[in-house]
Amino acid sequence: RLRPGDRVAVVAPSGPLVPERLDRGLDVLRGWDLDPVAAPHARGTHATLGYLAATDEERARDLQEAWCDPSVKAVFAARGGYGAQRMADLLDWDALRAAAPKPLVGFSDVTVLHEAFAVRAGVSTLHGPAVAGEVFLKDDATREHLRRTLFAPETVRTLLSPSARPLVPGRARGVTLGGCLAMLAAELGTPQARRGAAGGLLLLEDVGEPPYRIDRALTQLLRAGWLDGVAGIVLGSWARCGPYERVREVLVDRLGGLGVPVAEEFGFGHGDSALTMPLGVPAELDATAGTLTFDRPATL
Repeated sequence: RLRPGDRVAVVAPSGPLVPERLDRGLDVLRGWDLDPVAAPHARGTHATLGYLAATDEERARDLQEAWCDPSVKAVFAARGGYGAQRMADLLDWDALRAAAPKPLVGFSDVTVLHEAFAVRAGVSTLHGPAVAGEVFLKDDATREHLRRTLFAPETVRTLLSPSARPLVPGRARGVTLGGCLAMLAAELGTPQARRGAAGGLLLLEDVGEPPYRIDRALTQLLRAGWLDGVAGIVLGSWARCGPYERVREVLVDRLGGLGVPVAEEFGFGHGDSALTMPLGVPAELDATAGTLTFDRPATL
């Protein structure tokens, strides 16, 4: 867990940032009595591929140096976008495994890194807001839940979302995994990807994907056998994916037949407010009650 005075790093593993938003995010972290440092290329933009914050090598080096620096106690992604896939294989995983674990916070495109740290390093991470993202900067509840997860994780062992409801009722136990649906589908078939979600509590959310593309990604996971044996599913936000009634029809059609508990509208992801969801931690899902209870605090 974090403590006042801790040094933390903010990296841009994917897309470029709005500098003013990064400055505001750093100010929030300073308000938590942290000592935030922006990575060398956090404010950059790739010379020709403007959807990247810097070259793949530069972004990988920023992340690796932050993770392997013993004075850095947590690593925050400044935003998502696209690009984590391009640099994940450039990281020195032997060095990352040898370094002391620390919180890695991010969501959306950072799903690729959550999966990589879980599979290649055996490290739990936090599916949480990006510090230069609009929701983090505007929503008090989003910031406070992340702050408590980092500083006082025993106070957020049970997550309860007011909007949560059962898509398929029931209880299930497993280790949490997942994140952005499109990124999980895009990782299929890559050499270091997780082979499947068997035994896990799978978190899914996405943004800007119309219902047919959500259908396509879920169908890809189903056809690949990736969802075989999943213990339960927790669904977050589907911002800018069209009317939720249409999205829900797809979720019922593709997930309802798995025979496992499914909770919907759990309040994490790209919505107007977002819970921080620990990944790689054993938990119990009560889809009927809309709760997710972790066996241990997310950070120790």
